[in-house]
Amino acid sequence: METETQFGAPHPINPAPADSIVVGHDGSKGAQRAVEMAVELAAQLKAPVVVSRAWSILTAPRPAQWKSGYVPPFEEFAEEVKAEMIRDVQPVAEKFPDVVISYEPVHAPALKSLVAISRDARMLVVGTRGRGGLKGMLLGSVSEQCVRHAECPVLVVRPEIQPAS
Repeated sequence: METETQFGAPHPINPAPADSIVVGHDGSKGAQRAVEMAVELAAQLKAPVVVSRAWSILTAPRPAQWKSGYVPPFEEFAEEVKAEMIRDVQPVAEKFPDVVISYEPVHAPALKSLVAISRDARMLVVGTRGRGGLKGMLLGSVSEQCVRHAECPVLVVRPEIQPAS
């Protein structure tokens, strides 16, 4: 599967290795729980983990060289997205030092990138933001669409339920 770069040239989305667990991470609390679950499962299965984040210029953190009137090259945005992913996942990675974790920032819509990367994977793990009711049904969700379209098993990790006080 291909996505487009900033200038419209095709850029391949490479599938993760067949024995890997792919996890989508968008920086949300639900995604962080998904990473925790994916890495814990990977430790038990002795499988590598591929953390993927779909991004766009609008959602990417600004590179250090960004300033008013100057837009850094596309590659610098991709590097900054990857650096943010590594920072986000580091606390989980430290708990499971034997799990091999790689990072795949993808300049594409979330559903398209997750389905493509997980095509050959052992499992895809995604979080949910927990939108419920009619609003959640009307808007749809990446996790729900992954369940429908992924070619591998999908684990949807629900948000932690806070006990009533």
